[in-house]
Amino acid sequence: MLYGALHRIVPPLLRAIWRPHVEGLDQVPRTGPLILASNHQSFIDSVVIPAVTPRPVSFLAKSDYFAGRGIKGRLVKAWFETFGALPVDRDDSKAALASLDTALSVLAEGGAFGIYPEGTRSRDGRLYRGRTGVAQLALTSGAPIVPVGLRDTDRLQPVGSNRPRLVRVTVTFGEPIDVRGRYDGVPPGRARREITDRVMTEIQKLTGQEAAGVYNDRAPDA
Repeated sequence: MLYGALHRIVPPLLRAIWRPHVEGLDQVPRTGPLILASNHQSFIDSVVIPAVTPRPVSFLAKSDYFAGRGIKGRLVKAWFETFGALPVDRDDSKAALASLDTALSVLAEGGAFGIYPEGTRSRDGRLYRGRTGVAQLALTSGAPIVPVGLRDTDRLQPVGSNRPRLVRVTVTFGEPIDVRGRYDGVPPGRARREITDRVMTEIQKLTGQEAAGVYNDRAPDA
């Protein structure tokens, strides 16, 4: 009941407050399995994308957010569920496999799953090299990948800040990338790398970010 109430109220309220500029909504399929692959600048990215996308989107979130007790714990859990967050234990040695299984289950049910190929937030504004999990999801599920470009979410809630600011952000959805049947006979590792690089190239076109050319291994502050 609490989740339903928040889901009906919070996204429209945030859109009214932030007034995000949204481009390319017509590129987002309204039904069927879908992967939304975005650049990652801020903790708030996983709120902004579901708030403007015309269908529910699931993201992974630390399981700690769902384990709180009392009224505060219930509110925190409901807040994350409002934006499609799914719990994952990142301290578990098998977290990567669990994350993949969770994402595939969402896609198998015809849902939309959001992923950040960079792996972690960019601290310097550059776009880092993508990790191939996004390609693995697409190849396994057959779901199309829609590149997403976020601009100014790092100003909306900078790394290290606990409160969002009144900043107008831009969310741009790119043309879907369909990998079905296009990589038959291609060695799996090569296919994953080619798809991922294509996704990152499309994201860069949407954001105009400088390409870092390396992986982002730094863990941003909470």
